[in-house]
Amino acid sequence: MSTLKLNLPTILTLSRIVLIPVFIFTVYLHPLFGAFIFSVASLTDFLDGYLARRSGDITKFGIILDPIADKFLVISALIVLVDMERLPAWIAIIIIAREFLVTGLRAVALSKDIVIPAEMGGKIKTTFQIIAILCLILKQSLFDIDLYDIGIVLIWGALVLSLVSGVQYTISFGRKISE
Repeated sequence: MSTLKLNLPTILTLSRIVLIPVFIFTVYLHPLFGAFIFSVASLTDFLDGYLARRSGDITKFGIILDPIADKFLVISALIVLVDMERLPAWIAIIIIAREFLVTGLRAVALSKDIVIPAEMGGKIKTTFQIIAILCLILKQSLFDIDLYDIGIVLIWGALVLSLVSGVQYTISFGRKISE
């Protein structure tokens, strides 16, 4: 496993970070376009990991950068939704706090050459978050369908999954560190 290598998965991860300001600047004036940018950025999350595993081109840089890029994207979207008054701030704060906790635990583990892989709970949480964020962005921008209520239900699901997966990561961290 190399440390720094600019491969396709790493380029996709970096593109996710580059798309964040584009998303932020477009979503206010053009929610549909903002949702499209967010969707493309979210797809890079799936693609970079898939391609890295498939090609065996996994790097330490990618292991560190990928979850950070994911967190930046989700946190940016949550802050935008709070600013747009489509999401209560306290929900965003809890989800963001969990993201910092898990990222911090993973960084500490990685500094000890311990990799804590993403667990199914975290992956399901991310899926809920992405769909919820898209629904809350679009609100009624898509064929006059009210997506706001669906988004709120999904963000509540994401909140619960955030808490549960945060506990799972903390337990996993404790076990791996004490081995």
